[in-house]
Amino acid sequence: MIKGLQDALSVRSVVGDPIERDGVTVIPVAAVRGGWGGGGGTSGGAGFGLRSRGVGAYVVKDGEVRFEPAVDVTRIALAGLAAGALAAYLFRPRR
Repeated sequence: MIKGLQDALSVRSVVGDPIERDGVTVIPVAAVRGGWGGGGGTSGGAGFGLRSRGVGAYVVKDGEVRFEPAVDVTRIALAGLAAGALAAYLFRPRR
C-alpha cells in the first residue's frame, strides 16, 4: 500500500507530459494532496486518499518560460454566490 501511495504522489502526478505545438511547449501543473492511515484491533484496515486540481501551466516560447495560472470558474462562482447571500442577509429590511 505504501508503494502505491509513493507512486501516486510522484512528480508525474504533479507535472504533466509536455505538449508541443507550433513552437510553443505547455507543461501542465497540478497540486496534489494525499494522506494515509491505518487501524489496528481485530478487523484492522488501512487506506489512503488523494486530491488533485490543476493549478496552471508552464509555457515555453522563444526560450522564455512563464507560468500561467489556471482559473477555477467554479470557485469564483461559489465565492460570488456566498458574497451575494451574505450581502442579502446583512442588508435585509429590518422590521
